[in-house]
Amino acid sequence: MKTNDYVKYLTQTVVKYIDQPKEDRKRVKLAKKEEKEPFLVKWFGILPYLFYYNKRKKKR
Repeated sequence: MKTNDYVKYLTQTVVKYIDQPKEDRKRVKLAKKEEKEPFLVKWFGILPYLFYYNKRKKKR
């Protein structure tokens, strides 16, 4: 990718972001935040989550 193409892409992205209403930007940001996987799963896989789930289940 040449520098000119990169600047063009960056400019288009910024203009697209600025043209969106503020409410849409907030809604998209919240949707991305909700889609995130938990920290333990992201960094250590599913095993810590399973241990935590079983421990919580035994307490009940």
